[in-house]
Amino acid sequence: MNAFWSYFWPCFAAGLIAGGPAGTIAFRRRSRRNGALAAGAVVAIALALIWHGPLGGAGRFEALVEKSIRQTLVHYEMTQVTAHLHHGPLTRRVMLSGPADDFQRQGLVEFMDKVPGVSDSSWSADGGGIPLLVEAAGVALLGFLFGLLLAYLAELRRRYNSQWNW
Repeated sequence: MNAFWSYFWPCFAAGLIAGGPAGTIAFRRRSRRNGALAAGAVVAIALALIWHGPLGGAGRFEALVEKSIRQTLVHYEMTQVTAHLHHGPLTRRVMLSGPADDFQRQGLVEFMDKVPGVSDSSWSADGGGIPLLVEAAGVALLGFLFGLLLAYLAELRRRYNSQWNW
């Protein structure tokens, strides 16, 4: 599993786990629907934030991606060039620096874009892209929506089977 999936899969799973119970409560009790959905979304985002920070998901993601970046630079014998992920806040954009001609600069940008977990790369320090924390919260909300879908399907099945009184 690459660094991209090893970071975002737990965020998606956290949203999925929060969406199931919230959807079950919301689809069975109309009076508690809005509160259950809001609480479930907050729990999904909170779990993604905990994964990002205190549980060290961002640190592991950064270490794996920067290791892959260093291996790519060594493979193409560009040891004078340095590359790292943009910080403040942490993003998936690679910042390149060091001596290289125009042909090497263009080629390295293309090679860095193909590293798993990297969204973009450039030689300038202009802008950093979407923070990794925001992407994690978005993936958690996507997992939450899938959890709601599963809860809805389970509720439909429960309602369909409740009409039979054999």
